[in-house]
Amino acid sequence: MTSNIYQVQGVTAAGVAAGLKKDGALDMALICSARPAAAAGVFTRNRVQAAPVIVSREHVSNGRAGAVVVNSGCANACTGPEGLAHARKTAELTARELGIAPEDVLVASTGVIGAPLDMDRVSDGIPELVKGLSPDGISRAAEAILTTDTFPKISRFRGRAGGRSYGIIGIAKGAGMIMPDMATMLCFVLTDIEIGAPALRAALADCVSDTFNRITVDGDTSTNDMVLVLANGSAGNGPLSKADTAGFRAGLRNVLEDLARLIVRDGEGATKLIHVEVAGAASPSDAERAARCVANSSLVKTAFYGEDPNWGRIMAALGRSGAAMEETTVSIWINGILLVEGGIGKGAAAEADAAREMKGKELTLAIDLGRGDHRDRVTTCDLTHDYISINADYRS
Repeated sequence: MTSNIYQVQGVTAAGVAAGLKKDGALDMALICSARPAAAAGVFTRNRVQAAPVIVSREHVSNGRAGAVVVNSGCANACTGPEGLAHARKTAELTARELGIAPEDVLVASTGVIGAPLDMDRVSDGIPELVKGLSPDGISRAAEAILTTDTFPKISRFRGRAGGRSYGIIGIAKGAGMIMPDMATMLCFVLTDIEIGAPALRAALADCVSDTFNRITVDGDTSTNDMVLVLANGSAGNGPLSKADTAGFRAGLRNVLEDLARLIVRDGEGATKLIHVEVAGAASPSDAERAARCVANSSLVKTAFYGEDPNWGRIMAALGRSGAAMEETTVSIWINGILLVEGGIGKGAAAEADAAREMKGKELTLAIDLGRGDHRDRVTTCDLTHDYISINADYRS
C-alpha cells in the first residue's frame, strides 16, 4: 500500500504495537489535525454501548476535535465505571501529549467485549504514537485498528471547492459483528475542506444512511461501532456554494460506500459479495425490510456459499420479512438469470444457468415484489465454515 497517496493537508497519523494484541501486531492508532477541526460522529444504536462510544459522543457534541486515538485487541465494552474511567483517561493522556484539551480527543476501541483495557500498555503506547506522527502514517493507522480483518481498508477522493483542491481519506475496520445501525465496525474520515460542523454532521448522517447502514455480514450490531469525520479547513476554500456542498457530499458518499463494500468483501470467512436489490415494494420501509431480511438469512447466505440457486429460501425470507407481498407477484433473478416469475420457478435449465453464475465472487440478487415503485438494497456476503471457525476461536 503506497502511503504517500493517502495524505490530507494538516493531518498526521501513526500506528504502534503497544502489546494489547497477543501476536505483537500494531494495536494502537492516532490521527491528528494540525489545527482545530470541525467534527461529527454517528454511533451504534445497540443499547449496550462501549465506554469509548459514550466518551466520543460527549466530546464530539461540541462539533470540534483535534485527534482520534484508537486501540484494537480490547473493546472496553461491558466494563462498568472502570472502563468509562479508562476511556476518559485515554483521552486525557493523549491530550496532554498533544497539548490540546481532553474534550478535543475522540476515543475508539475494538476487540473482545468484557475484558478490561490494559491501561499500562495504553499509557506507554500514547507517547510512542505521538513520536511517530507522520503525514504518511494513515496506512499504519489503518493496519493498527484491525481485528479479524484480513486487509486494511482505505479509500480516498479528490475534489474542488471555492477554486481550491481538497482531499477526503477514509479508513475502516470490520469483518464480523457487522450490521451497522447507527452502527465490530469503526470508520474514521479526514478531510481538509472548510465546512461548518452542522453541515458536516448533516452530510455524515445522510451518507451513512445509504452506505454503512446498508451492509450486513452476520446480522449483529456491535457495541462499539462509530463513524467519525474531521474537517480541518486547511484547503482554505471559504464558504461552500450549493454546488460545492453537493460535490463534498458526493465525495464523502463515495468514500463511505467504498469502505462499506470492502468491509463486506472482507466478511469473516466470506468468499462472495452479494448485492440484494429489492424493487416493486409498496413503501420505502417495505423495500428495506425485505432486502435486509434476505441479506441476513443464514439459509440464503449458505446457499450462495454452496452455489445453489435455492430460490425457495429467498421466498421464505421475503414471506417473514414483514413487507407487504403476495408470492404470485414475486420475481427473482441472480445475475440477470430469471429464476422465479409470478411466484413460480422457471425450471431446471434456469437454475443450472444461475448455478454457473453463482461461481463468481460478486453477485446481484434482484427481487421484484410487484407491489409498488419503491426500491432499496443491502450488500451482504455468503456464510461459510470459516465464519464458524473464526468466531469459535475468537478469544483463544
